Amino acid sequence: MAAEKIKAETRTEFGKGAARRIRRADKVPGVVYGHGNDPMHITLPGHDTWMALKHGGANALLELEIDGSKQLALTKQVQVDPIRRTLEHIDFVAVTKGEKVTVEVPVHLNGEAARGTLVVTGTSTITLEAEATHIPEYVEVSIEALEAGTQILASDLELPSGSELLLDPETLIVNITEQQSAEALEADLESAEAEAGIEREESDDAEGSGSSEGDDSSSE
Repeated sequence: MAAEKIKAETRTEFGKGAARRIRRADKVPGVVYGHGNDPMHITLPGHDTWMALKHGGANALLELEIDGSKQLALTKQVQVDPIRRTLEHIDFVAVTKGEKVTVEVPVHLNGEAARGTLVVTGTSTITLEAEATHIPEYVEVSIEALEAGTQILASDLELPSGSELLLDPETLIVNITEQQSAEALEADLESAEAEAGIEREESDDAEGSGSSEGDDSSSE
């Protein structure tokens, strides 16, 4: 993963008021932790930072140029406004080239399993140790034409060179099962309801199905 270059500035104003002023100027407040140094509070350009995060994914690596000096920084936490979808704040961890870091990497499924099967994802992310400058954006798993009964475990994953799995090798990643019919699903639901002591109410149609047109004749 190549580091995106972003120019940043140190900031000395803090608090909600200062943060709002920063965001109104299309900038983003952030902080860089790590390597035994005091936290470095910075301001980043809003649009450029947003694009860098979209390109780099959950573990985006940025090369921050802060007041003339350069610092590699790994994205650790991103706060986004849930309504406006704008960046609110970013936490970074300072890293160096060659340094190994622990990250959560998403699993992407590729292809389609055999017909009549159901693909169940056991876990959507895995924990890896990788060099800070070579963190994979995702790990790809092929499920093409896999038959029911197939299971893919963490130990089956093909990891990028330099990455090490920090997860129980027996962890289930993908399980391919037979696809149930609507009738089988309904039967399972009825069985579960019966075990739980739940009685289904009869519909109005079912209640009225036993009545006949001649029932009203006695009223004449």
